[in-house]
Amino acid sequence: LPPMDLGERPHRSGPQLKPGGADIVVNDTNKKEYIHLVMQWRFVDRIQRQMTAFKEGFYELIPQDLIKIFDENELELLMCGLGDVDVNDWRENTKYKNGYNPNHPAIIWFWKTVLLMDAEKRIRLLQFVTGTSRVPMNGFAELYGSNGPQLFTIEQWGTRDKLPRAHTCFNRLDLPPYETFEELREKLHMAIENAQGFDGVD
Repeated sequence: LPPMDLGERPHRSGPQLKPGGADIVVNDTNKKEYIHLVMQWRFVDRIQRQMTAFKEGFYELIPQDLIKIFDENELELLMCGLGDVDVNDWRENTKYKNGYNPNHPAIIWFWKTVLLMDAEKRIRLLQFVTGTSRVPMNGFAELYGSNGPQLFTIEQWGTRDKLPRAHTCFNRLDLPPYETFEELREKLHMAIENAQGFDGVD
């Protein structure tokens, strides 16, 4: 691939990502800044006009001071409800990576944990890993990530002292190889409950 610069926009349209960016080559020292600027443009700047119009209409229906007490996950649940998660469909449409497979003890314990959860906890797990509480209309086979269709994925990662972590853009759960069902269940619940308080989601 040709070297990128901080002036780039996808398809070379629109203003630069930052002033003078066209003269700055992206390398290891500034790649995080480049990614941040691209994300800012894709998810904030280029849809600013549409988002402003949406918010104006939304706040006409529900005043902002009535909903500002909710975070984004709570607001989504308030608007969409809990719904019903089909665990069998979820399991059938899950990929495994880095040594995990459907018969690995940690994976068996993971699905046992999910089956023992109530509806709210399952939704919170789904939110933790995918960023949304909604299952696609046609089930988990049509789950999308930031780059298009992306199945729910569980990857072996880390050591037993770590909590599971999520990559919401890729619908991926990094699950350490815990040695007992009780350990996995406890660490997974801790990760879900404390997702806002540690670096467990990106």
